[in-house]
Amino acid sequence: MMLFSFIRCSTYRCARLAVGATLQLVDAVIAGKVRNGMALVRPPGHHSQRNAANGFCLFNNVAIAAEYAKLKYGLQRILIVDWDVHHGQGIQYIFEEDPSVLYFSWHRYEHQEFWPSLKESDYDAVGRGKGKGFNINLPWNKVGMGNSDYLAAFFHVLLPVAFEFDPELVIVSSGYDSGIGDPEGQMNATPEVFAHLTHFLMQLANGKLCVILEGGYHLKSLGESVCMTVKTLLGDPVPQITGEMAPCLSAVESIQNVRAAHKPYWKWLAYEETSFLQNLSTKSHLVKKANSNTSTEHETKITNNNNTVKVERFLELHMKNILFPVPPIKTATTGSEGSEHFLSEHVQLVKEMDKTEIKSLVSGFYADLVKEDKILLPLGSMLAILDKILKKEVCNGIAASPAAALSAAVALRHSVRFGFQRVLCVFVGDMQIIPNTEDGKMLIINICEKEQPGKTSCKHYISLNWKEDAEGNDFFSAVLGFILPVAYSYQPNLTVIAVGPNRSLGISGISLLVALLQGLAESRIIAVIEDTEISLLQSVAKALGGASTPPFGIYVPPTQEKVKKIKALRDQFQQEWKMLQCSVKNGISRN
Repeated sequence: MMLFSFIRCSTYRCARLAVGATLQLVDAVIAGKVRNGMALVRPPGHHSQRNAANGFCLFNNVAIAAEYAKLKYGLQRILIVDWDVHHGQGIQYIFEEDPSVLYFSWHRYEHQEFWPSLKESDYDAVGRGKGKGFNINLPWNKVGMGNSDYLAAFFHVLLPVAFEFDPELVIVSSGYDSGIGDPEGQMNATPEVFAHLTHFLMQLANGKLCVILEGGYHLKSLGESVCMTVKTLLGDPVPQITGEMAPCLSAVESIQNVRAAHKPYWKWLAYEETSFLQNLSTKSHLVKKANSNTSTEHETKITNNNNTVKVERFLELHMKNILFPVPPIKTATTGSEGSEHFLSEHVQLVKEMDKTEIKSLVSGFYADLVKEDKILLPLGSMLAILDKILKKEVCNGIAASPAAALSAAVALRHSVRFGFQRVLCVFVGDMQIIPNTEDGKMLIINICEKEQPGKTSCKHYISLNWKEDAEGNDFFSAVLGFILPVAYSYQPNLTVIAVGPNRSLGISGISLLVALLQGLAESRIIAVIEDTEISLLQSVAKALGGASTPPFGIYVPPTQEKVKKIKALRDQFQQEWKMLQCSVKNGISRN
């Protein structure tokens, strides 16, 4: 990267406009005029320091925005997420002693070989003084990081810290040189990953999210990635993520070291078994790289130009493959008994099945499950909604049922019969009917207080025995440390979320689960909930409709017993579901 910047007569004015646009966005979001937004500004800012411009940056747009929000609105907790491929050392220097700002940066580092080539860009720079623990650096020690590596960083580092920190505002230093084709970053992450990252961050700070453009030097990759980010901010369904869902060895090494470095500062890490890795797999590659790096500047330019054209062609085809028409209805239900309790502007009615149609369908395919006629009408309502989702006429839906376990079992079988090859079911409570999952077309995660009798966990049926803490919400560690990694490893075509009797989670925990799982299966979800759970029905309907996730209550760190439970499940299943991997003790499949 060039260490100088071109200055023109209009540069100062442009830099001031960039800061001004950023502050306007902060005003609009905090005042509630908009829920979120993106500032498409240049020049970027995250390298600029208190007393020096640096790395194409004149004013530090994001740092100024954070200070502005603190001074004008009295905010006490601001999260800055920097996904640019370069370390935003300017932001780090400004806030490294400030516990009111949590700064997270991942960046190409290569053991200090990549610009800005600073020792303090490594994982052990955790902040200073009162700010210790509030500076998180995740160094990428090789190029070629992809979608699964970025997601693993969120699951196993950023999101757990962010939920414990509980920010009042989230600001993203949104550099897209970390995307595929960029000549600076040389990473392999495709544009849709930024939709997923954005979706996760929208669940924090009551949805108050400001995304500020930083770097990005491959125009096609930059444009598609910005588009993915904006569509997600607007509430569009999130595209299916692509690529092998397994983080590479070097990524897991960095994640492990970051967790070890921050264990003294964060409650969620208190009982985690973490240790530092000294002999990293990438150190030997540096010697080979130094010995083989004999290309002339002219040869490098030719290679970059050829790569640019190849990436443009790849992205043209890739975006056609992952983009899909947005269904005309976002959230649907039927006018069945009980639906009046959760109908709002977020939910639209669809036509119910008549009783004859229901009877015919049930007798033909589900007679072994349905033994009583009184369940037919609510079952018909659920199937009417599900059919609309399967036909992509509706994005998601919610059904009230007097027998959620039965409805979930029928929904799973119906979806597979329709042709869906991977259906995820997350069932909260006692799951009296457990379908056969041996063919891999269903993955069931049953969250219950006690293990279901006669059923042991296996690859496609996992029992997560969990009871939420009475004093607050400790479910984050289970969602982020286990459920999301397994779900992303599976990559379902449809998600079924069901809540039956004796649920062991509170409304906020279930709503969080619903909100986060909308990142999967092009946001296709059907929620089936016991018809007596009026408050839960209302909360889930709002989450499905795109409302900001409700407050999660008091953060309670998981007990040592619960941490051990998650670790045992992670150890048991991480070879099958590789996104669970956050340490290298048991080996890694992708190099």
